[in-house]
Amino acid sequence: MPQTLRKILVVRNDKLGDFTLALPAFVLLKACLPDTELTALVPAYTRDIAALCPAIDQILLDPGGKADRSEQTQLIHELKQQRFDAALTLYSTTRIGWLLWRSGIRFRFAPATKLAQVFYNHRLTQRRSLSLKPEFQYNLDLASYLLGHFAVPSVACPPPPYLQLDHRRAAVIRHEFQQQHRLDEQSLLVFLHPGHGGSANNLSTAQFAELADLISCKRSVVFIISAGPGEIDRARQVQQQIKQHNTCLYESTQGLGRFVYHIAFADLFISGSTGPLHVAGALNRPTCGFYTNLRSATSLRWQTLSDDDRRLAFSPPPDAEAEDMNRVDLKAAALAISEFLNRFYP
Repeated sequence: MPQTLRKILVVRNDKLGDFTLALPAFVLLKACLPDTELTALVPAYTRDIAALCPAIDQILLDPGGKADRSEQTQLIHELKQQRFDAALTLYSTTRIGWLLWRSGIRFRFAPATKLAQVFYNHRLTQRRSLSLKPEFQYNLDLASYLLGHFAVPSVACPPPPYLQLDHRRAAVIRHEFQQQHRLDEQSLLVFLHPGHGGSANNLSTAQFAELADLISCKRSVVFIISAGPGEIDRARQVQQQIKQHNTCLYESTQGLGRFVYHIAFADLFISGSTGPLHVAGALNRPTCGFYTNLRSATSLRWQTLSDDDRRLAFSPPPDAEAEDMNRVDLKAAALAISEFLNRFYP
């Protein structure tokens, strides 16, 4: 292994779903460079996810663009102290590019995009806005670009799951949840997450409820309507509108790390293109995503990390307005989901 790759900093410091789709890049780098220390620079919000990825050796917190000058200066000082041999920024901003340049990291890799690219001495043209491949693949391409520069042989990216949980703790949390809500242990637990995923539009509460009522399965199904911070009212609306199935609410109030353990026992996780949907994919749970036709938010670009046979995706028809989720064919989606459940859980 080249002497220059003792420590690598990897930056993906935006939203939950974006960071989750960066996990395969960490895993690929660790598979090819098992003795290299990988450090993730992330906001506090995604720290719990980074801590669950076995490929990540160390976590540094980014105070964010709104932090004052002293905090930015402190981050530069910390980066200098770490003496990173290379930095890989999977999605760069001008601030991050400037911070890495000021930190004196010799090899700085990033996409060749926008003004931020002037701070990097190794740039890869990607044109992500065309959405020609999955987001996680763009991240893998950047990791492979770094490996190729140092003549490190690459390998096929290891398959999911990309998060490592304590299986004993996971079993206890599931059992406690079933006891709390008096659920039959043989019932399928299907999560509906009606929260919004930032820039991506989602189904309406009425559509989520209609979808649940349309789903038919050979086994008993309980719909768990999940809610992150600020989403509980929307989740309650979905629960109130479901008529044909048993339901219960789960509000995440104990932090993202605890929410991950609940997502881990989902027999199917249904949502728009949200962070929790992508966490389910990173755990290789079966997922069902609803996507707009907006070019920057397609089902191809933002597909989950689940194995191909564990992933469903639905969008409005091609002639619909880009973000008109009212045109999604819920009957066809419910039929496909029902067949999916019956195949996976006969």
